[in-house]
Amino acid sequence: MHDVIHRYFNAFNAKDTEAMLACVTEDLAHHVNEGQVRTGRAAFAEFCAHMCRCYDERLTEMVIFTAEGGTRGAAEYMVNGTYLETDAGLPEARGQTYRLPAGSFFTLTDGLISRVTTYYNLADWLRQVK
Repeated sequence: MHDVIHRYFNAFNAKDTEAMLACVTEDLAHHVNEGQVRTGRAAFAEFCAHMCRCYDERLTEMVIFTAEGGTRGAAEYMVNGTYLETDAGLPEARGQTYRLPAGSFFTLTDGLISRVTTYYNLADWLRQVK
């Protein structure tokens, strides 16, 4: 379990969407901080493409937690980013940088991530990019 979460975040930092997709189930439930739940690997791939276009992010200070039984896990980390392209409904992107703590929670099914829920403080991010 720890290994698949570690591979998922290594792929994120490498900007390797295909490697991230290899870590998730076909019916992945992706719960984003401020938005609707996305279901399925294809919807997750679209989200990743959008994020790569609007944001350049690197996750550091990663700590991964796993529960007994191998089906649940979590990670706490720092998001270090640059706002590249204006995202709908958000302030104008002008190359602003930001740094904020975040966390993700996981459910694993048959060795792959079947649910990921990510949380961060949107008000803190808005303050940093305005």
